[in-house]
Amino acid sequence: MVYTLVNEKDEFNDKIRTAGDKLMVIDFSDTWCGPCKQAEPIFKRISEQYSDVIFLKVDVDENEDAATEYEITSLPTFIFFKNDAAVDTSMGALTSDKLTEAIDRNK
Repeated sequence: MVYTLVNEKDEFNDKIRTAGDKLMVIDFSDTWCGPCKQAEPIFKRISEQYSDVIFLKVDVDENEDAATEYEITSLPTFIFFKNDAAVDTSMGALTSDKLTEAIDRNK
């Protein structure tokens, strides 16, 4: 599954609510952020490898409400959701190993 770009607050909240017990990985990033640009191909590649995980990408400038609600202070920030609740967070530089370990730990 390739990630979905979600920049509307209502759509973002609906995605979290409807995911149920499936793991959801949300990448909070921005277009001007260097580490976000470096993480982009990793996030895309991993999203294609895990068909049983939902991947979302949120541009913090476009969806400021979600960024504020989840207290995003560093970019990129990856929040892992399951059963309508945040279960893990990872901030900063991303490697394939770091992302896959977090996914496997939280599935």
